[in-house]
Amino acid sequence: MAEPVASRPPAVTTDVVVVGSGPAGAAMALALARSGVDHLVVTRYDSLAAEPRAHITNQRTMEVLDDLGVADAVIAQATPQHLIGTTTFCTAIAGEELGRVRSWGTDPDTHAAHVRASPGRVCDMPQNLMEPVLVNAATAQGSRVRYGTEYVSHTVDDDGVTVTVRDRTRSDDGAEYDVRARYLYGADGGRSRVAEAAGLPMRGEMGVAGSLNIVFRADLSPWVAHRPSVLYWVLQPGSDVGGIGMGLVRMVRPWNEWLTVWGYDAAQGPPDLSEEFTKGLVRRLVGVDDLDVEIVGSSAWTVNHMAAEHYGAGRVFCGGDAVHRHPPSNGLGSNTSIQDSFNLAWKLALVLRGDAGPGLLDSYSAERAPIGRQVVDRANRSIAETGRIFDALGVSGTDAPDVMRANMDARKHAGAGAEKQRRALREAVRFKAYEFDAHGVELNHRYVSGAVVPDDLAPDPLAAVEDPELTYAPSTTPGARLPHAWLALPGREVSSIQLAGHGRFTLFTAPGGEGWGAAPDVASGLVALVVVGPGQAVEDPYGDWAALLEAEGIGDTGAVLVRPDHHVAARFATLPADPATTLTTTLDRALSRT
Repeated sequence: MAEPVASRPPAVTTDVVVVGSGPAGAAMALALARSGVDHLVVTRYDSLAAEPRAHITNQRTMEVLDDLGVADAVIAQATPQHLIGTTTFCTAIAGEELGRVRSWGTDPDTHAAHVRASPGRVCDMPQNLMEPVLVNAATAQGSRVRYGTEYVSHTVDDDGVTVTVRDRTRSDDGAEYDVRARYLYGADGGRSRVAEAAGLPMRGEMGVAGSLNIVFRADLSPWVAHRPSVLYWVLQPGSDVGGIGMGLVRMVRPWNEWLTVWGYDAAQGPPDLSEEFTKGLVRRLVGVDDLDVEIVGSSAWTVNHMAAEHYGAGRVFCGGDAVHRHPPSNGLGSNTSIQDSFNLAWKLALVLRGDAGPGLLDSYSAERAPIGRQVVDRANRSIAETGRIFDALGVSGTDAPDVMRANMDARKHAGAGAEKQRRALREAVRFKAYEFDAHGVELNHRYVSGAVVPDDLAPDPLAAVEDPELTYAPSTTPGARLPHAWLALPGREVSSIQLAGHGRFTLFTAPGGEGWGAAPDVASGLVALVVVGPGQAVEDPYGDWAALLEAEGIGDTGAVLVRPDHHVAARFATLPADPATTLTTTLDRALSRT
């Protein structure tokens, strides 16, 4: 770590420095701005993301964006769920189809599970559209963003962090200056200099494979509008790039803006991305030799399998790709990044405000690092699981394109062998639900940390779920995300999740539990008391909320304490003799208050 310039006074003083303006950095800026925390965002780039890169936006992230006040702006620009879910495997977009798998909650069974699980709906929001929504909302609420400003180094002392940055637009002696802050958040991507300088231990491997992105415009509606999807996987044995010949054509905007992903040998480096090469590759994947194509841009990147063991070192924290680096499989990248920031932002706000002890910040790494590791492993495993499709088609184990094509064609014939092959292919395609419809991976987060107070009430139903990667198990178990139930305010319905959050704790109880309101933290506004029941401001017209709590051993006078990030901090079966002291003691523990 570089030493600070001796006796140089800081040019800027703030509470939090955020390095990076991608999904993690932008979400942190917006969350801090909404909490009234003074902060500065620095990014070495002159603008926000130009490429669409990350795009799938899952239900949990939509809940977060709703809490941050930008869900409607995202929905207005995103491609909706019903247009993204027919993931197709084919030999070319205009070629032979090999199979389809319903994705992102569009299968009739999983769609019902999605509707029951959350007020939010999956959508496709490309990163070059998402970042402006987040950053514009953040700046409108007080964020300061400095473009063309590069993180150089930082030093930490007992009182804060001194961050040295460089103004990339200047070459004079004043180009470098110091920013003094209480905390530093590194959201500076897969080659994070903040994470490296902080010495965060990493496990895994970088550069396991190479990939090319080619963004292009072309009208593909004649071949895709009848099977709307965000992903079309193309298998072309004998292609001169990418080994077995598996590529991806991804919808960016329906149905005239696209992105192809194609592999290359990372050891040899990427090919020359000339217009002749990129147009030729696009036309080959689409399967139309004279396709009218406009190349918008191209780039090379590597597939990584790496995650940080923990996300913080003293006053320095990291989030997003800085701490979990993986391929885009499962569509978890920007979702996990935004959720990292949502987890940490309220903790920083309460600590800076004096409502929590600094020990609360230790819970960030304890809670998010296991999620990051799961996401990295799941994304890389999803790539490997495509091998089942190759095996079923008979293209594994041979380098001969003619043999591959003959083996693929064999499934069209009559006879026991072809019947077995067709069955294997169907099963292999359906198995890709682990990549394209892993509802449990998205919602079954269970935090274990000092910011969660366990109990001995009903056991967590997740333990009884046959496949927790595919199936979501709602529960008020401490550490779990608050279950969704439709409740009623005068004139409108509202989700239980929408009643929680907004920078404060929420205590849900029912008629008879009003005694919880005597706690000082309720009077101060740190905790919002929500009484749910007939004759109350919030009613339970379907009875779903009461049934959920009853099944988990929580009576009408009991309560569920929900953190600002919608996760359950604690729960109580009944009203204790001294509810004010019970709630205060619980919050003291969860917030590391002495």
